[in-house]
Amino acid sequence: MPSAPSRSRSSRESGIYFLVTFTASLVVETDQLAGSDAPLLDVVREGSSIPPRVFAAIALLAVANGALINMIMASRLLYGMANERILPAPFARVHEGRRTPWVAIIFTTLLAMILIAIGKLDELAVVTVLLLLLVFAAVNVAVLVLRRDPVEHRHFRAPRIFPVLGLAISLVLLVKRATDEDGTVFMILGVLLAVGVGLWFLNRYVFGRSGELDPSELDL
Repeated sequence: MPSAPSRSRSSRESGIYFLVTFTASLVVETDQLAGSDAPLLDVVREGSSIPPRVFAAIALLAVANGALINMIMASRLLYGMANERILPAPFARVHEGRRTPWVAIIFTTLLAMILIAIGKLDELAVVTVLLLLLVFAAVNVAVLVLRRDPVEHRHFRAPRIFPVLGLAISLVLLVKRATDEDGTVFMILGVLLAVGVGLWFLNRYVFGRSGELDPSELDL
């Protein structure tokens, strides 16, 4: 269950989004906002004295910061999966001085550079959406499977209808989105899935890493 601070933060963020949307619709007509590639920039041009270039620079910094956060998250995700014996052990290596997962950082950086070089921005965005829908579907399947595991203590168990609905909605959105795309998107999606499955296969059947995690083996 989410904590009270989490609910409060979510409410504040929702309120901010609503106020931004409401204010933007007062400054610029909604039809123009809906058809614009940069709706907030249109609002700045119409109702603010801030030079559009300054606002664009601020937006660029915000996007760059978001990309940096996602790169950090991706490398730590690989590090955690390697520690859990899901991916090969090198991804769990930590730099002696900086204490950062340097192998995972290099891998995710190279992967991002390759994707930028071979794919267009809109194609990569669609691939991200499809991958997220696959993740959502997998999470709901995992919830249904874990319901069968016996637990010695009392714990919260979500009603079966919610993961079933989540799985169904994820699959419907996935199919609907996939039918509108061309072969390039599926090629990139297939390569990324193949890389992930390949790393898992190497870890389990070549390196023989599986089973429960021993906390004493963690490189912290």
